[in-house]
Amino acid sequence: RQPGGVAVVTLAMAAGPPPPLDRRVLPVFTEEGFGEKFLRKTRENPLVPLGCLCTVGVLTYGLISFKRGDTRRSQLMMRARILAQGFTFAALLGGMVVTALKSRP
Repeated sequence: RQPGGVAVVTLAMAAGPPPPLDRRVLPVFTEEGFGEKFLRKTRENPLVPLGCLCTVGVLTYGLISFKRGDTRRSQLMMRARILAQGFTFAALLGGMVVTALKSRP
């Protein structure tokens, strides 16, 4: 109450309590494990895991060449690794753009 005995009623108070939520309308969320999430993300953008595998393969081959003393092949593989990483990064960015465009109304 305000001074002087005047009651203040807000719009929210005049409308009354909100109606109860209908459980059938509420979304149901399930826990997604690592495996399910990995498979879902791989299906959404298969080029990213492919780029990662290429990067690891080229890096491994380059390190093996380095250990064997084949410096020419080792340097070539290190340059190829940079290209594979660039491909992976481009695939990641491309997937983000496609996802953003899909979510637009």
